[in-house]
Amino acid sequence: MVDRYSLHKIDNEVTFTFSPSDYSVFKFGNTNVAEQFAKELFQGFIEEYADSILGEDIYIFPSPYMSIPTASNYLCYYFKVELDRFLFLRGSGSSKLGKIHRKQTYTIDYGNLSFEDRKNLIANDTYYIDKELLKNKLCIFLDDIKITGSHEYTVKKILNEYKVEGTFLFLYYAEVINTNLDPRIENFFNYYTINSAESLVNLINSDGFRFNTRVIKYILNLDYNQFNYVVNHIREDRKAKMFDLAISNDYHLLEEYQINLKKLYYGN
Repeated sequence: MVDRYSLHKIDNEVTFTFSPSDYSVFKFGNTNVAEQFAKELFQGFIEEYADSILGEDIYIFPSPYMSIPTASNYLCYYFKVELDRFLFLRGSGSSKLGKIHRKQTYTIDYGNLSFEDRKNLIANDTYYIDKELLKNKLCIFLDDIKITGSHEYTVKKILNEYKVEGTFLFLYYAEVINTNLDPRIENFFNYYTINSAESLVNLINSDGFRFNTRVIKYILNLDYNQFNYVVNHIREDRKAKMFDLAISNDYHLLEEYQINLKKLYYGN
């Protein structure tokens, strides 16, 4: 069985039932907002699924990643906290955190792509999932927003290729339900608040910030002046953390990132 739930529905480009400003800082690493979103999502989810999840072996998956977590990974973590508390109060075992492994990465801004471009981009990637571990389990695939459905398309493709048998639920904080909306509305939300080097520095230096793939790729793609501004104004411990995460994801092997990564390591 395959099912889908989203807390917020997006049907136009003007009015929304969630804060674009909060969403933007969430996408760029504010885990306080990730926790807030997770609590909201859980409350909506459990009102519909409370009876059907009890007694199930539950695995929760954020969107696929290699080494650096995505923003949805933090949303997934806090959602799991809420779910496990719910299960504890009802005498059920806790959920388990799963991972869809991916081998490749890309430098293109995903939020600017159409459905076909997104599908073609991820088609060249390599994924792995443990089908035996998930056999006959309830698998919740959690992501922050559904724009074109390319994430869901990819996960379903992986499940079919590995012949995974189980119950699958796709869970989103928000979902575009008007197919006439331009997919680039995703970047309207992504950059609503974090739209300059200055706004990014303020976020990185704040409490509750954690690096994710979007933040690191965004910084490594900055031009000379903006990159220097960021690295000269963020905390030393966060510069070191960013470098270590970047090389863990093999970003140093991508030509587009090499100059800025060397600056980050050796200094200007």
